[in-house]
Amino acid sequence: MNLDQVQLGNLYRVSGIHAPKGAPQLKGQLEDIGFLPGEQVTLLRKGFLGKGPYMVRVGASTFALRQSEASMIAVESIPNA
Repeated sequence: MNLDQVQLGNLYRVSGIHAPKGAPQLKGQLEDIGFLPGEQVTLLRKGFLGKGPYMVRVGASTFALRQSEASMIAVESIPNA
């Protein structure tokens, strides 16, 4: 599942970033701010009508992401978290 599809407040683990072929630099940009495989992430808030922007905590940092950016970040549930 992708970060734009998860439940608010639950803990997930980043499993990868799937940038579009026409914009591979987006993968590097998301990794630079902390969205690395294995990193823990929590969706804190969604924008109006459940659309972006999304407020996300990754590690100890909090970021706002567009829906298009959140949809590139693949995550997996952390059991018993």
